[in-house]
Amino acid sequence: MTRKIIIDTDPGQDDAVAILLALASPEDVDVLGITAVAGNVPLPLTERNARIVCELAGRPETKVFAGCDAPMKAKLVTAEHVHGKTGLDGPQLADPTMPLQDQHAVDFIIETLRTEPEGTVTLCPLGPLTNIATAMERAPDIIPCIQEIVLMGGAYFEVGNITPSAEFNIYVDPEAADIVFKSGVPIVVMPLDVTHKALTTAPHVQGFRDMGTEPGRMVAEWTDFFERFDKEKYGSAGAPLHDPCVIAYLIKPALFSGRHVNVEIELDGTFTRGMTVADWWRVSGREANAMFMGDVDADGFFGLLTERIARL
Repeated sequence: MTRKIIIDTDPGQDDAVAILLALASPEDVDVLGITAVAGNVPLPLTERNARIVCELAGRPETKVFAGCDAPMKAKLVTAEHVHGKTGLDGPQLADPTMPLQDQHAVDFIIETLRTEPEGTVTLCPLGPLTNIATAMERAPDIIPCIQEIVLMGGAYFEVGNITPSAEFNIYVDPEAADIVFKSGVPIVVMPLDVTHKALTTAPHVQGFRDMGTEPGRMVAEWTDFFERFDKEKYGSAGAPLHDPCVIAYLIKPALFSGRHVNVEIELDGTFTRGMTVADWWRVSGREANAMFMGDVDADGFFGLLTERIARL
């Protein structure tokens, strides 16, 4: 069964790999559109990067929309220190020639959820949740129409990667995350607990390089680029490929395991703003609102990623 999805993203090398995985898997996911948000880098770069990736995949007909250029209430925090000044640093890429759609990303999300049959569209946020929460605030009637939200964000046992207690995507716009997690929509969370187990070790990167294709080469070079930062930071054998976990879950959910628990977003903590407080041990008595993943079959994940990206 092909799932209709909207990818909401702030590319980022790992976002780029997620987009490639989705565009390489038309029998599993039908990408209705890609909506860009400010996050890893500012909006003019994220919408540009999204179009670059669509062209790399040979899918210039994909619709890309620019969305919110700042969080709902906070000042924008970006991550050039990880992804480089363009967000896709590493190999040099030509400017995209495919057009950016005129419609605002939030309007596209609202219109799509109103026109597609109810419960048939899954939202796949790979960055801050600003576009999704803004759409929910502006058009509450779309909330029951969403089939599911599968997002990359948050952490519990791995705590934080931008502050000691917060993961980047949630930290950039905690108010938006709070709206999404309180929306009542079925949510699947790919936190750092999972993505830090999906490491691009040398053999995995070589697998991309050995494809002998332009997308394979780009994935290898992107991972080489942001690996340097993560290997130094975590002392790990490779860098985590965060965002492709979202798309991999839609294709092969059995690769992941977790718990259906309550997740609250900390908005006010002096040291913990943006923390995803996941009630992993179910001690709060609060009602479960998210499937919070905790583990991934890393070999299966990379097997899927390599098989699909080799198609492009």
